[in-house]
Amino acid sequence: MLTMEKKDEMIMRLVHYFVTEENYSPMVVNGVKDEIWLQNQEGPYKIIRINANYIHNEEQYRFDILKLNNVMRQVKRKTLSWSMNALNILLDVNEDVKLEENKKIESILIKNPRQITDKKLLETFPNINDKIIEATGFDLMINVANDINKKTEKENKIYESIFKPKKIVVTNVLIAINVIVFLVVFFLSGGVLSGGALLKYGALNSYLVTSGDWYRLITAAFLHGGLLHLLFNMYSLYIVGTQIENFVGKGKYLLIYFVSALSASLMSCVITPNAISVGASGAIFGLLGALVYFGTQYRIYLSSVIKNQIIPLIIINLMLGFMVSGIDNAAHIGGLIGGVLIAMALGVQKKENTKNKINGWICLIIYLAFLGYLLFFR
Repeated sequence: MLTMEKKDEMIMRLVHYFVTEENYSPMVVNGVKDEIWLQNQEGPYKIIRINANYIHNEEQYRFDILKLNNVMRQVKRKTLSWSMNALNILLDVNEDVKLEENKKIESILIKNPRQITDKKLLETFPNINDKIIEATGFDLMINVANDINKKTEKENKIYESIFKPKKIVVTNVLIAINVIVFLVVFFLSGGVLSGGALLKYGALNSYLVTSGDWYRLITAAFLHGGLLHLLFNMYSLYIVGTQIENFVGKGKYLLIYFVSALSASLMSCVITPNAISVGASGAIFGLLGALVYFGTQYRIYLSSVIKNQIIPLIIINLMLGFMVSGIDNAAHIGGLIGGVLIAMALGVQKKENTKNKINGWICLIIYLAFLGYLLFFR
């Protein structure tokens, strides 16, 4: 007959509960023994650490907390989190050791996982006593392994459906529309894409918008001032747009694109009221903003891409906009903000949070209304 140590059974029961009931995932921490580390960036505790090592005095306990803080800082940087907290579950502590209170770390001692008595833990996980698995020995190992494998398989299918390559349609259609519009305007204007010619076909100008040409807030995003301008923007749209379309779907992608274009045009009119502005770059910056928001929701998978590629790209392009004349940086900033807010309002597949979506819609409406007020009533 297979027998297990009491602490091993306690670990398996706790891991089973947090993985299958609270959506925590195992994480790898180098240099540890007899410890299990779990993470859930949407959970009440970002990190749960279960430690079966014997804590025999205050000095060892303080060193243990120091080690936990170090891991928390690493996870915080990796996941681009603003804050980080941890539940430190200890299974074997000398009775003379006092567990200190810590704002970021909640340390508790559990001697019997079948009957949790810690008040704070019960407040956070009220169903823990009802959901702790009852099996023992070999049956416990089999049940825990099967349940965790089923949970992992289900989550893998969800993530695969989000990240697997899909047929790109909307991005290609948007690129085709931009190219066709450019060619039509180019030939109708006799090959001279002057400010006057662009204004004739829908370029952005605050005076004309406030005089009743509201359509310019959108049409300007499909006009370009030259072949290089078009090629640069279409290449950027292809690179960024395919990612967003793949991640969020075609319907949400279209809404993000047009809301970002609108936001970019409004900001441009408010900040540079006398300028003539054209180009898809404001909408593309909105797609970058949406990509950043998406990445923060799936930061376990995309944090390095967001931190090392997307954010530096945004910063470099904004800096160029401030240093090089002729670039409508106000539109870039407006599109970026609009993209983040509309992405937040629409929510992210499998990570949707009603409170975040409501806050996103409220912030977006207030933001657009404020820009509209500055443009039409100031």
